[in-house]
Amino acid sequence: MAPIRDHSHLVNSLATSTHLETSASQLDSVPRHLEDSIRYETSRLSQAAGILLSLPQEIIAQSIIVMQRFWVGPEGGSMLEYDPQDVASAAMYLCAKPSGFSLSPRSILTTFECLRSLNCKYDESLIEKGPFETEWRLSDGEYETRREQLYKVEAQILRTLGFQTHVALPYTLSMNYLQTLEAFHDDKGPVLARRVFAHLNSALLSPQLLYLTHQPCALATASIYLAAREVGALLPEAEWWEVFDVEREELGFLVVALRSMEAFAVQEKRQWESRVVPLTIHDVRGEIERERMLEADE
Repeated sequence: MAPIRDHSHLVNSLATSTHLETSASQLDSVPRHLEDSIRYETSRLSQAAGILLSLPQEIIAQSIIVMQRFWVGPEGGSMLEYDPQDVASAAMYLCAKPSGFSLSPRSILTTFECLRSLNCKYDESLIEKGPFETEWRLSDGEYETRREQLYKVEAQILRTLGFQTHVALPYTLSMNYLQTLEAFHDDKGPVLARRVFAHLNSALLSPQLLYLTHQPCALATASIYLAAREVGALLPEAEWWEVFDVEREELGFLVVALRSMEAFAVQEKRQWESRVVPLTIHDVRGEIERERMLEADE
């Protein structure tokens, strides 16, 4: 992805068609559907870890987007070269570092490892327990080894992205749009805002990589459009999205993509219900071999 020349805080550098067509993982024979599952699971893992570490949603979102940028394109990272779990933790460590919510290597490594030890059962019941507390700890030897790997992967992410870690997010923008549309003038305003944020968060998990292919203004507009229909909020009858520099075709595509997330999540849960999504190189290789053996038996 090319760097942003005007350094705007409202736009991102977007993935090109070349980035989206082929990734380094696919060149290493990782099937596209498996790559999608791993990307989805690492994004879920990052979301849960960020909440347990009391990070703002903006930093969590930034870390997920940086991680997704690292995986795309033939020049990106391969899931057979870097453990997906290591990339997720390194991206979060990298994005939190310059903020007011920097994390120690031990806290982030312990959190990610503990979540993985729960066999992906990091659901709302766990998150609602509040600040992350556990008796589970890395030994000194394990910690030293994993800390060095964290630094190594962090450096590789920076090299792969050309040190371009700027991420513009649609959260604040969506609130500004809602105010412009006078959406808070009735009782449905707060409900509408929460639903908009829910769509923006789910878009982070999209297999269509919506944050890498569309600007924040489009994501915010599509989330408002869909959320308003879902909660029955009234918006102007005119084509108001054009005011926010979004065309009808782009709006329609994003609305369909956002609505498809629920079905995708259900499909992923069903597919991996009795197994754990591979998040290490060793496990990814094992899953590829398992699929090859199943195909040979058919």
